Amino acid sequence: MALRDPLLSETADGARPSRRSRGRSPAPAPLQAAPLDPGDRERLLSGRHHDPHALLGAHPGPGGVTFRALRPFASGVSVVVGRRVTPLRSEGDGLFAAVLPLDAVPAYTLRVAYGDDVHKVHDPYRFLPALGELDLHLIGEGRHEQLWQALGARVMEHGGVTGTRFTVWAPNAEGVRVAGEFNHWDGTAFPMRSLGASGVWELFLPEVGEGARYKFEIATRHGTRLLKIDPMARRTETPPATASVVTASDYAWGDAEWLARRAEVPVHRAPFSVYEVHLPSWRPGLTYRGLAEQLPAYVKDLGFTHVELMPVAEHPFGGSWGYQVTGFYAPTARLGTPDDFKHLVDSLHRAGIGVIMDWVPAHFPKDDWALARYDGYPLYEPGDARRAEHPDWGTYEFDLARTEVRNFLVANAVYWCEEFHIDGLRVDAVASMLYLDYSREDGQWESNAHGGRADLAAVAFLQEMNATLYRRVPGVVTIAEESTDWGGVTRPTDSGGLGFGLKWNMGWMHDSLEYMGKDPVHRKYHHDEMTFSMVYAYSENYVLPISHDEVVHGKQALVSKMPGDWWQRRANHRAYLGFMWAHPGKQLLFMGQEFAQGGEWSVEHGPEWWLTDPSYEAEPDHRGVRDLVRDLNGLYRRTPALWQRDTDPGGFRWVSVDAGDDNVLAFLRYDDEGSPLLAVSHFSPAVRHDHRLAVGEDVAAWQEVLNTDAVAYGGGGVVNPDPVKPEEGSLRLTLPPLATVWLRPA
Repeated sequence: MALRDPLLSETADGARPSRRSRGRSPAPAPLQAAPLDPGDRERLLSGRHHDPHALLGAHPGPGGVTFRALRPFASGVSVVVGRRVTPLRSEGDGLFAAVLPLDAVPAYTLRVAYGDDVHKVHDPYRFLPALGELDLHLIGEGRHEQLWQALGARVMEHGGVTGTRFTVWAPNAEGVRVAGEFNHWDGTAFPMRSLGASGVWELFLPEVGEGARYKFEIATRHGTRLLKIDPMARRTETPPATASVVTASDYAWGDAEWLARRAEVPVHRAPFSVYEVHLPSWRPGLTYRGLAEQLPAYVKDLGFTHVELMPVAEHPFGGSWGYQVTGFYAPTARLGTPDDFKHLVDSLHRAGIGVIMDWVPAHFPKDDWALARYDGYPLYEPGDARRAEHPDWGTYEFDLARTEVRNFLVANAVYWCEEFHIDGLRVDAVASMLYLDYSREDGQWESNAHGGRADLAAVAFLQEMNATLYRRVPGVVTIAEESTDWGGVTRPTDSGGLGFGLKWNMGWMHDSLEYMGKDPVHRKYHHDEMTFSMVYAYSENYVLPISHDEVVHGKQALVSKMPGDWWQRRANHRAYLGFMWAHPGKQLLFMGQEFAQGGEWSVEHGPEWWLTDPSYEAEPDHRGVRDLVRDLNGLYRRTPALWQRDTDPGGFRWVSVDAGDDNVLAFLRYDDEGSPLLAVSHFSPAVRHDHRLAVGEDVAAWQEVLNTDAVAYGGGGVVNPDPVKPEEGSLRLTLPPLATVWLRPA
């Protein structure tokens, strides 16, 4: 706020003394301060001093208390003690100083004049560090599990004054300053102090509050100056702008009931069907709050238990779908504020829907304003260029052998789950982290200490992340996108495993889609592609993913992968979903596939919602598939045999595994009480009458509870309407064309 101060002396800013000051005894004249050491002065003005607080602020010494301020472009600076205003003398280059004959440092403020504008401010250099020794100790050990509370920008009260504490880890920097809109992006007046061997720099800026944009100005040992985002920023500008933004949350959560019960049943023994969503394109134009009005109702209507959000953390290029992250602690500002994102999560929880979030700790982009060579040297990335470069994506990998970097990521996983109530993290590109030779040729990598391919630092990081998250957040689940046969991905860390709760079954996905893409006349030669998954189905806790990766880049939408005419493609699509929901493992389906859109996913346009418009001629075709998905989820949730023993081999038995010539697969699923569900998939376009299945269960009759060929789903209506009684231990069923049938004891 610009002020005119009647007590300012004429030498301070040109104001004449007011009547209120006449007749008073003059204050003792200030003495000239001893000049700064030339080396200290040069380092301070160039932003390379490790301890500007030792030079600026108020310091007792011979003759009284020396006051010194650095205010470039100011016409005058005065010290205000009580009602007494004392001008400081200019030392040039924006430095002002004087010695006041005082016995101790008093409470004081500064009045800074820029011509006729006078600003009353608190001096940032009168405050002790606002970061505690315990925080620094934990940072140094790489064990600060709530790192976001120590580093970054935090609005707080310090020394009786409200402002923002800025802290940043930059151990190789010669100096760091805070630059922002509050100082016209010139950090000269706000150099930060180094907090010892921790590599952390700190500065408390009074009166800077929520919404202020800022960056860190880093002086490197190379003599260069970098303007960098805050790695711990919890809010950012909307891309393509790149500044970090001070934020403080006042969100009041309403999901206590959800959080209290989400840990009641382990996820591998609970129903878990997931709708994968890319938030910016699900309904283009909707904000977090707009999504909160529509997404929970849509997902709840279809019966999914969870949504999985493609990466929400801030990223500069929307075409990366969020997988090239620059703001690991900030929800993307494209859709609103952090509190707006909390509102979306809260709304999903209150609708009974869990929230999984894609998390990307494998790599980060090379943008010069972000994490790359953060303080002039490799910091978040390894120093070895061969190890730093991710060969597939033109990005940097994280240096997971460095304690502070590992801490940055472990705390980030905790942050999303604790601060935003996220129920689980799907960890992207785990395989690329686990192997030293991932996508590398001979000579481009070095073996580990044991002569092997495993990245031991990555293994230790993933184990620490999982163990920490499961210890701190009851009911959370972590899910690995791991595409190799690495052993023990979902085995507990205390047994030597990586500690994930679930793993994407990429083998099932590739094999089953390969089979479904064949013309039915050729499928008998590929029958094992549908049965092989049961050879290893219980080696890990699996999710069956039909994700965004399978419906872009020329791979075609799910229904378009299928052979035949439009009717046969939809029939194959429905039969495949019925097979998928009955197969051991959890389910994940990407948006748009629930109503059989024919086009690939477009990040610009999102799902082809016009296909579901009642005015569209073929709308019933798409509505039928969506009705099937709704019924699949409903039956799934009401049938414990389909999820209770997903990781127990005793919960599954083949009924017909070798009927390749008939394109038939049949198996039984059992719940804890031994109650069965029979699933039969027929991937041929012909109707099979009186097909015999040696079920072998002591069941008087079986009732069809789901048939993907039902007319309601767009099928031909070849169903088994009446209970089917076994004959000599076998069932005689009519199998509809390209369909999956579920039956339960009548």
